[in-house]
Order: sequence, then C-alpha cells, then structure tokens
Amino acid sequence: MKLLILLFFTIACSHVKKTNYPPQWWQEVPKDQLHWWEVSPASVSKDQVVLSKRNQLGLLSNFAHTPFQFKGKRYQSMEGFWQAMKYPELIKDPRSYSNKWSYQRGEVESMVGFTAKKAGDEASQIMRELKIDWVSFEKVKMPYRTSIKGPHYQLIRKAMEAKLHQNMAVKKVLLATGKLTLVADHHTKTTDPPAWKYYQIWMEIRESLQSKGKYLK
Repeated sequence: MKLLILLFFTIACSHVKKTNYPPQWWQEVPKDQLHWWEVSPASVSKDQVVLSKRNQLGLLSNFAHTPFQFKGKRYQSMEGFWQAMKYPELIKDPRSYSNKWSYQRGEVESMVGFTAKKAGDEASQIMRELKIDWVSFEKVKMPYRTSIKGPHYQLIRKAMEAKLHQNMAVKKVLLATGKLTLVADHHTKTTDPPAWKYYQIWMEIRESLQSKGKYLK
C-alpha cells in the first residue's frame, strides 16, 4: 500500500510540475502562419518545448539580441559571433583571396538574427568556392563540420555561457524550463555537428547550473 501511495504521489507531482509551465510555450500556430523553416510549438509533447522565437524562449535562440562580451570583444548575438568566424581575420587569410565579401568580420560581429544568418550564408558560399571547410577564431583554424566536441564546440559553449551570465533574462528563462527537453525551432538532422545543436548545449549548461544550485543568483 505504501508503495502504491508513493507511486501515486510521484505521478501527481510530475503532473503538477509539467502544468506549472507557461501554456503559451505550446501555443498552436496556424499552418499558414508558420515559416518554412519553423517548428510549431504545439508539435511536441508536454515534456518537450520548442525554443520558439514567438515567446520568451526565443532568448535562447542564437538569433536573439543578447549582447555579451567575449575574449575582449562585444557581440550583439550568438548568431553574429557564430557567422563572423567564417570571415577573413587577416590580409593573408586564404579566405581574403575572394573579392566577393560583402562585409568585414567586425561588421558581422555586430549583427543580429536573420541579418547575421544571411551574412553567414554568403560566407559559406564563398568558402565552398575556395574549398575551405574551416572557420577561425583568434587566428586558430577549426573544422566547421565535425562530430567531435573539439575546439569549435568548446568555443561555442563558452560563448553561450558568456551570453547566459551577462543576460539575467537568458539565465532566468533557461532555468524556468526545469527538466523539459529543449527542441530547436527549426528543422534539424541527427547528423548535425554537436556545435550546431545549441538546444542540447543549453540542456548541458542547465544541468550544470542545477547540480551546483546556481539558480537565479
């Protein structure tokens, strides 16, 4: 009997925890209002949540305007930080051999959202033409597509941690997700490199914060 009572209590508590989250996190979006790249917040189960740009969870998106300092530079978003690494650092940088660059690296570092994404897409095209498959930071070249949690992954994670600790709203919303499984708001592939899976990196950071009892301090 005691075992049954304990089991019931556990299930009840679990239910209460799941229903304590803001209902708008799973709000239905009409199909004709969804963008082609977008994952609907209502398309996942209640133990999952889409990091939709349609609500406060969008702060966890790389696109969000969340200024942060990192390694002596100021960035306006993770997307700007990410895409800027595709751009030439030095005059003798092999990437500078092309004259198709629309922006300089410093300009991209100040970009946000789809503006930064578009600049990155242009850079990717130039890199393909030059047969370059790496990005760089502080003159260090790193493979852009790799299944290993190497230098590029570690750099992305450290930048995300800087974003978190320098933006209280980001930290607050991350911890508010509790134990929910975070899902990207765009279509992904299981074969995507670990550095690209920002939603999983956030869960790793969240677990670290929770285990250390560092909530909203």
